[in-house]
Amino acid sequence: MSGWSRRRFVGAAAGTAATASVPVRAMASTPVKPVAAPESPAPATPRPAAPRPLFLGTYTSVEGGGTGIGLAVYDPVSGRVSGAGTLTGVGDPSFLAAHPDGRTLYAVNERQDGGVTAIRLGGEGERHRVLGTRGTGGAAPCHLSVHPSGRWLLSANYGSGSVAVHPIGASGALGERTDLVAHSSPAPGPGQQGPHAHQFATSPDGGHVLAVDLGTDTVYTYRLDTARGTLTEVSRARTRPGAGPRHLTFHPGGRYAYLANEVDNTVAVCGYSPTTGRLTVGEAQSTGTGAGTSYPAQFAVTGDGRYAYLANRGHNSVTRYAVEADGARLRLIDTVPVAGDFPRHIALAPDGNLLFAANQRSGTVSVFRVDRVSGQLRLAGEPFASPVAVCALPL
Repeated sequence: MSGWSRRRFVGAAAGTAATASVPVRAMASTPVKPVAAPESPAPATPRPAAPRPLFLGTYTSVEGGGTGIGLAVYDPVSGRVSGAGTLTGVGDPSFLAAHPDGRTLYAVNERQDGGVTAIRLGGEGERHRVLGTRGTGGAAPCHLSVHPSGRWLLSANYGSGSVAVHPIGASGALGERTDLVAHSSPAPGPGQQGPHAHQFATSPDGGHVLAVDLGTDTVYTYRLDTARGTLTEVSRARTRPGAGPRHLTFHPGGRYAYLANEVDNTVAVCGYSPTTGRLTVGEAQSTGTGAGTSYPAQFAVTGDGRYAYLANRGHNSVTRYAVEADGARLRLIDTVPVAGDFPRHIALAPDGNLLFAANQRSGTVSVFRVDRVSGQLRLAGEPFASPVAVCALPL
């Protein structure tokens, strides 16, 4: 079974204080006419929060899949999601990312002849507009991200085990690819038939870009030439054989990152050096899901760096970790049922008060309220129906 076929198979087949009163002594004096206290103004009624956009990724080439990028809005207080239609004309948009200026959306086209598509987001009363698609030079791109400069799009080709760079123009449109690097070594890990690049993202310091490859059990660090859009490898970090690293998420402090290992159902805390770009993979830790394979998908870390959440697809749960020692330790607290089947992707709302889980097999998006003090997750109503939901991007 090819890597790309296995990836689709896994998704398709395989949770009151008292107030003290002080007595006043009466005084023998001429009575004074009391003066009426001025009336306090009535408290202002808080305005309801304006709905925020939510974009939903799917597969368009599978039975029961979507017809493009799902468009929805969510209430940032209650978490309620309402549908707003579909943006058609984008094939197999299984992963989405937004430009830092919030005006352009990017989608992978996870097909054998892989591509990345740019979408100009319309303002109020305007329609979203597809700006065009560029080839990634590889098969089945499954992840993309925008460099913090806003000038480069980074994408990972799962099927061919390569990473690509595209320039981003002033309009948000993509130019021709400026680099493509294939992961030709080391040899594939146990049970793998080749490299499978699963993520390509920038470190918090902006100095390096890192590619996570499930097939070679390796995280590659590159330096991106921000003038030419070319990549130079600077280091490699190996996981234990057969771990199958899938997704790396940095702590806000920038010195540590958390790695989800899909194949052996573990996670690892990684040290990171902004100076050299070198990543050091720590010991394997539990996902809290018990024995068996649970296909952990990815981490999401709160903006204050106090809590980390892990999506577990087989267990249909989100694991909650307390982050300790300034990011150097994860302490497992509990797992929370996701109220859906196969949570492929999780994302925190920009204000950190909500967490969204895209459940691939049940075709739903679950929304949780996040307790900012304890990190506890509470389901915010019934999950929202969305065909083959594999990505949820709240803006």
